[in-house]
Amino acid sequence: MRNFDLYNPTKILFGKGKIAELDNALPADARILITYGGGSIKRNGVLAQVHQALAGRKVLEFSGIEPNPGYETLMKAVELVQRENIDFLLAVGGGSVLDGTKFIAAAAQYPAGREPWEILTTRGKHIERALPMGAVLTLPATGSESNPTAVITRYATADKRVFASPHVYPRFAVLDPEVTYSLPARQVANGVVDAFVHILEQYLTYPVNAKVQDRFAEGLLLTLIEEGPRALAEPTNYDVRANVMWSASLALNGLIGAGVPQDWSTHMLGHELTALHGLDHAQTLAIILPALLNAKKAQKRDKLLQYADRVWQLHQGDEEQRIDGAIAATRAFFARMGVSSRMADYQLDGSTIPAMVEKLQQQGITALGEHQDITLQDCRRIYEAAANS
Repeated sequence: MRNFDLYNPTKILFGKGKIAELDNALPADARILITYGGGSIKRNGVLAQVHQALAGRKVLEFSGIEPNPGYETLMKAVELVQRENIDFLLAVGGGSVLDGTKFIAAAAQYPAGREPWEILTTRGKHIERALPMGAVLTLPATGSESNPTAVITRYATADKRVFASPHVYPRFAVLDPEVTYSLPARQVANGVVDAFVHILEQYLTYPVNAKVQDRFAEGLLLTLIEEGPRALAEPTNYDVRANVMWSASLALNGLIGAGVPQDWSTHMLGHELTALHGLDHAQTLAIILPALLNAKKAQKRDKLLQYADRVWQLHQGDEEQRIDGAIAATRAFFARMGVSSRMADYQLDGSTIPAMVEKLQQQGITALGEHQDITLQDCRRIYEAAANS
């Protein structure tokens, strides 16, 4: 196991009815801006619950944060924050709203005279402070409610980038599984696939004898395999929703990634599919991951065999057969969730692969994976394999 520092300051308020405790979680004199996306939190009553919990407080709203949060939209929120002297942000929604709110928090206090897009081009390197924020999670998927990372898109240039800073950890996160009952099946499926791939990015690398992290990761994977399809079939089963919600949070709160090598190349390649074609984030992960695992079998061999054995219970056949079986089982699980892993099913023929590779090069993303050995040519071949699968 590698040396590590583990820090997570986010307080989790988990369970039914926990939105009612918001008033106690926020500073008494806070000037609050509620951030959210479309109208779903109005239709399902979540926004009303939030306002009821904050009755009598100074509260403003900013809506319209996109499923892939847009820089242009978020800068409008930054202007509102500064104009109204907002001093606490409350993100109500899924990972995109939380990611967008992290950017608002950092950009609102970024040094005067510096372009906030620099937050993205430097991956958050120069963030020295940010407004405090909390979260009411409505879509379990990204783990953004208890991590310091966000992904933002600049639509004018089709540029999707990641940043991270300890200054944007949410102070608290409310996780009430009941608010997920009304989610469309597509969002439930995307959330499960997203969380599943988050775990694999930290697990399917190479062994460092981190038995605790491996067993935690395998337990989360098995839970999602069991409960993911049930969440689609039994949308109001509280225990199922609770297990999915908690699994997605634990998938990316720092715990299973502490002391182990991490990959994240599936995400980097997937981001370009979203930026250029507007695909859902989870759809891009499902497309890229099987092709990438096939391409990196040799480098990931030991962990792929462990994955085949412990997660998919594949004990028969030679090593190559078991590895192929694990990759096929992963693809089949995505299909069970209703998320295809084939480009053709999204009306993509691979003709934009050169443009995506060029975008990676422009961003300096030229050495990916846990060994930093995935070159631009490798990226091209992985895209091509995904297009021809």
